Amino acid sequence: MKTERIILGIDPGTTIMGFGIIKVVGKKMEFIQMNELLLKKYEDPYLKLKLIFERTIELIDTYNPDEIALEAPFFGKNVQSMLKLGRAQGVAMAAGLSRQIPVTEYLPKKIKMAITGNGNASKEQVALMLQSLLKLKELPDNLDATDGLAAAVCHYYNSGTKIGGKNYTGWAAFVKQNPKKIS
Repeated sequence: MKTERIILGIDPGTTIMGFGIIKVVGKKMEFIQMNELLLKKYEDPYLKLKLIFERTIELIDTYNPDEIALEAPFFGKNVQSMLKLGRAQGVAMAAGLSRQIPVTEYLPKKIKMAITGNGNASKEQVALMLQSLLKLKELPDNLDATDGLAAAVCHYYNSGTKIGGKNYTGWAAFVKQNPKKIS
């Protein structure tokens, strides 16, 4: 197994896409970057999806991640919100798969549990734990960036296991594991 790898974590969204990148050397995590793509100012939903795809490709080309961890959309009451989040996640997933990078998705509760030990932790609790774990000097104003970073750290903690996450190594694997999503 490779002793050094880079993990890109993404919290997809159509108003803000948060992302974080860590480097794993042996069994030690190192913080590389976290930030967010602000999409609020764009009205066209298809332009937002294009920007998510392009930013994800840019991150891949800049940092050369070995793996991508995505926060899966949670099932809420608003069907339109779920559809928008699912599209944002799919576009980010497609960007990784287009570059042959394995993608794993994690439920928000799974990410919170991995970081704080509590699946119902608040965004603030997750951010503070990440600040402590990765020795971050300060936290961003919006916590979408820390949500993306949390997905990367969750993936690091869950490396080698498939519990709670779906893993796709390419389009063929995605199609094979999701026959009902393909028509």
